[in-house]
Amino acid sequence: MGAYLVRKTASFVCVLFIISALTFLTLQVLPGDPAQLLLGTESSPQALAALRRELGLDKPAPVRFGQWLVDFVQGDFGRSIRYSVPVKDLVVQALPVTLSLAVWAVAVSLGIAVLLGVLSAAYMARWWGQVVRIISQLGMAVPQFWIGILLIQVFGVQLRLLPAGGYSNWQSLILPIATLALPRTAVLTNMVQVGLSDVLKSDYIRTAKSKGLPWRKVLFKHAFVNGAIAVATSASIQLIQLVAGTIVVEQVFGLPGIGQLLLNGVLQRDLPLVQAITVFVAVGVLIINLLMDYLLMFLDPRVRFE
Repeated sequence: MGAYLVRKTASFVCVLFIISALTFLTLQVLPGDPAQLLLGTESSPQALAALRRELGLDKPAPVRFGQWLVDFVQGDFGRSIRYSVPVKDLVVQALPVTLSLAVWAVAVSLGIAVLLGVLSAAYMARWWGQVVRIISQLGMAVPQFWIGILLIQVFGVQLRLLPAGGYSNWQSLILPIATLALPRTAVLTNMVQVGLSDVLKSDYIRTAKSKGLPWRKVLFKHAFVNGAIAVATSASIQLIQLVAGTIVVEQVFGLPGIGQLLLNGVLQRDLPLVQAITVFVAVGVLIINLLMDYLLMFLDPRVRFE
């Protein structure tokens, strides 16, 4: 276990460095001058040169990247070019919105998917088991932004039951959470159903049933525990995809979260802001992968890391 932790930590650091370097390189080749975006197209060359010196944009790219890396390790994430405030303050302000959205979306999708997947797999022969299977497959094919627009039109515009956008109270998160959760519920429901259906056909399940064990005990104590490995793997993939989905949903609903902050930073060539958010997101994804590795080790003792 100790050797595994050392290898995992080393790969963690290497991946972060590569992501940071690629992000910095990508931002350098994007068109547009941050200084000109701030001062406007009518600004004088002298004013542009002075602002570039103030922002440190006159230094060579490798020097700027090295300085940013040193500052980042020391906890200094830089100062936003556009907003003229520390990047850390912007991230701290936007993070609660994104975390609330993501955590609730995961909780809702997992809860509903496990319930529907188990019931539909256990009673596949019944009509409603087939209905759940068909609906889950259709749900995987619907674009996420289209779901958001549809929910806004129905519940925000037509029925006026929920806010159609913005962030003022907890009700403002209901439609965004539903938009994020519905596609993932469909995927996870299908995974639970398929995985559990295969387990229910196993010899040891037939043996347990032949011994007269109650069906609920067979289903939840034996079948579901063994089928949970595939569910955990699929859930980890959905959690990672949730990062990209959050950016889309925050734009559709106008939520002041990390996703909207990142997109605004890209459009405005706010290099320190985009660089810091990208690394934060990468850290989150790597932590999710690490936690999923430990979960799989717990669920299946046969899993070994070479």
